[in-house]
Amino acid sequence: MPDGALNLGTYRAFTARDIDAIPQLRGLSADARLRLRAVAQVLPFRVNAYVLEQLIDWSRVPDDPIYQLTIPQAEMLDDGDVSALVDLLRGGSEAELQARARAIQLAMNPHPAGQIDLNVPIEDGVERRGLQHKYRQTVLFFPAQGQTCHAYCTYCFRWAQFVGLEDLKFAAREAETLVDYLSRHPEVSDVLFTGGDPLVMRTSVLRRYVEPLLRADLPNLAHIRFGTKALAYWPARFLTDPDADDLLRLFSEIQAAGKHVAVMAHYSHPRELATPAAVAALQRVRETGAVVRCQAPLIRRVNDDPAVWADLWRMQVRQGAVPYYMFIERDTGPKEYFKVPLARALQIYQDAYRQLSGLCRSVRGPSMSATPGKVLLDGVTELDNRKYFVLRMLQGRNPEWVGRLFFAEYDPDAAWLSELRPAFGALEFFYSDELAELRRRRAGVRLGVISGAHVGDA
Repeated sequence: MPDGALNLGTYRAFTARDIDAIPQLRGLSADARLRLRAVAQVLPFRVNAYVLEQLIDWSRVPDDPIYQLTIPQAEMLDDGDVSALVDLLRGGSEAELQARARAIQLAMNPHPAGQIDLNVPIEDGVERRGLQHKYRQTVLFFPAQGQTCHAYCTYCFRWAQFVGLEDLKFAAREAETLVDYLSRHPEVSDVLFTGGDPLVMRTSVLRRYVEPLLRADLPNLAHIRFGTKALAYWPARFLTDPDADDLLRLFSEIQAAGKHVAVMAHYSHPRELATPAAVAALQRVRETGAVVRCQAPLIRRVNDDPAVWADLWRMQVRQGAVPYYMFIERDTGPKEYFKVPLARALQIYQDAYRQLSGLCRSVRGPSMSATPGKVLLDGVTELDNRKYFVLRMLQGRNPEWVGRLFFAEYDPDAAWLSELRPAFGALEFFYSDELAELRRRRAGVRLGVISGAHVGDA
């Protein structure tokens, strides 16, 4: 690859230990940096020179969207918690600081939507913590070496992967675990490598997980997906990193083996796709035959503007990528700081969608990845002078739920499925009884695993 604007040099991460040494942050007051360090005891902080130098507009700080996206803000935590952490940083012990940070973390719903208690498969009395299997056709795989990122998003719903909560972490070290699981589940057509970010791994390590899938007799495995923010946060991964060419060869080899490659790219703002390196990286991926599908949550202070989304989707299509999902930010982490009410989210989506040509209208949203499944907020309707949300199940724990329409009372303040009330006097949504029964069964199975009893498959 050519040098110049596309050569970003050697990757270097800056973490909470480096806050006072990051040149761009020296413009903040000492007190502001101390408060940033306090928040970084609770929420993960990791950034790199490309993000700092090419994505953040420092003349707009703190209102710059990429600054909000990557630099923790004191307002993300309660004032009392921030003050307590600041005091401990000034004069407390390391043990006291860690204990206070851990208590705050555990109160922030570290694994929403049943990720541990419902999604992790249990077979032969063993919990497969490196896998999640929520929807019939798709398995999520968490390679152990991919459980970090080139930079962290402050909204990340998997923040608990990065803060030392080992008992709550998803990670698998052996590809054989995945191959064995897929051989037992022929209904699975899609594997999603996720994290963290699997593309932080060297290609030689990634191959150890991918190549066994290609060698195995798995006729139903049709699609291999890679969830990544690398295209936005470190495009050198596809351009000038020492093993960039090998990564792209791997994508081509997967295609040659008869499997479809989908790169699930997380672009949160148009600026992430506006640099020469970002454009070149995306083009190199597409040249392998991989399809790039783009998704991101709607985040207050970052992209809660229909013009931003319309620009983003148009840029993606112009570069040959596919707008895929606008998500609602999950009910975890600093959700109060970022959340957008559902009614406003729908208005933003619709206002952006109306600005697009048909080629850009492949996007779906706003969608909630909630406990029962992916729930689309399809619109608002009015009956007998009352307004209702129209909802549709795009994916469900029970495949029979998929495509089903249902209704909720209109609530201008609700920001998540659990905050909605069923419409027309119903006491529960259509899936509630079955979901409750699933929870009961899974609780019994997990209790058997924890106690050491052989309880079979959930």
